[in-house]
Amino acid sequence: MSVPLKSTLAQTLIVDNFSFKNHECCVGDISVNTLAQKYGTPLFVYNLNIMETQYQSLRKTFPLKVNIYYSVKANPNRRFLEFFLSKGCGLEIASGGEFAQVLQSGCQAQHILFAGPGKTDIELEFVLSKGIGEIHAESLNEIRRISSIAARLNTQAKVALRVNPNEEAQGGAMRMGGKPSQFGVDEEQMDEAIDLIQSQPSIEFQGIHLFSGTQILDDGILMNQYKKAMKIGKRVFLKTGMPLHTVDFGGGLGIPYFSGEANLNLPRLEEHLSKLFLEIENDPAFFQTRFVVEPGRFLVGPAGTYIVQVLDIKQSRGKTYVLVDGGMNHHLAASGNLGQVIKKNFPIVNFNQISEEGDKEFEVVGPLCTPLDTLGRNVRLPMPKIGDFLGILQSGAYARTASPLGFLSHLTPPEVVVWKGKSELIRRRGTFEDLVHDLR
Repeated sequence: MSVPLKSTLAQTLIVDNFSFKNHECCVGDISVNTLAQKYGTPLFVYNLNIMETQYQSLRKTFPLKVNIYYSVKANPNRRFLEFFLSKGCGLEIASGGEFAQVLQSGCQAQHILFAGPGKTDIELEFVLSKGIGEIHAESLNEIRRISSIAARLNTQAKVALRVNPNEEAQGGAMRMGGKPSQFGVDEEQMDEAIDLIQSQPSIEFQGIHLFSGTQILDDGILMNQYKKAMKIGKRVFLKTGMPLHTVDFGGGLGIPYFSGEANLNLPRLEEHLSKLFLEIENDPAFFQTRFVVEPGRFLVGPAGTYIVQVLDIKQSRGKTYVLVDGGMNHHLAASGNLGQVIKKNFPIVNFNQISEEGDKEFEVVGPLCTPLDTLGRNVRLPMPKIGDFLGILQSGAYARTASPLGFLSHLTPPEVVVWKGKSELIRRRGTFEDLVHDLR
């Protein structure tokens, strides 16, 4: 078996992120066949070395005064939280449940940021009682609720304001700013929100959080957002007369999923960032400011592969269907049902025929009783055989935990990490006993 040429995104990813040993495709130094046979399928496998590479590339790109906070929502497995904590990262959460998970992973509360548009009183009381580092308020009512809870707990809540910027900072595959939105306070309301925060004795104002979109592959769009954050930060300084403690750029750094997409140009982003931070070096607005970026998908996405086994192959009215043992219940994003308007395929490979060119098109479908359970449409690969292992690449983020795992009561898939030539089970497969042990 030879290594495939870089002619498609899937083949490029195989060459860049996988290795070959004894003519078999490997995650790290362990063959996919070995992993699939040892742990069974469907299965999520993560190469921790790729996470290391992604982190180091980001650390090189951003100036040292920019703190990297891992966005837990991308993949909250404890093994990954511990990994990023070991790098000196903070953690960004979006729920009380994530807060509990990150505390369990050993993260100190002061290194946690809490953002999200629908924080409950129970969640706010929980995080404030534990001394959370910062809450990013997203509405005037939320500011009032934070203040009331903090006063009742006799504590000071450290609060930054999440700002929904105007059209000037729009961009990304999923825009979250520059339009009417549940996220943040509109830029036009920012002064009113700051006045409210400063009138609350139980709140200590920290700064701003700007997040305009996600899955951004254009460094120019990112830089527009970062420049907009600096512009808003200066405006806040002029209003309050106090240097900002926090300027949070948010996340949004993307990875390629579909044909025609390419990696973010990090060297060019690094060059732009160097110029931007040189410009504000002596600006009193940012004296001792903690700058933050919150990547999630970028750090873990390329490390993950969803491995499924071919159960059956059938013909129906001119179409070939390849039925596999996992589907949208484990990987909703790959099925296109997590926000895609037009279904586009994640990069898919046949690990048993990795170097061969495909000459026929077929559908890759899962075991669920719905036509929505389609992992790949018009997939062009070597025709699989029953028992072959297929891989959905770029599956480290927003895959397992962003999926309807309880749909049709199939067993939940395990997660395995590969690191330094060894594999480690980090989440076991569900059992039938798990399904029947609910509370009656």
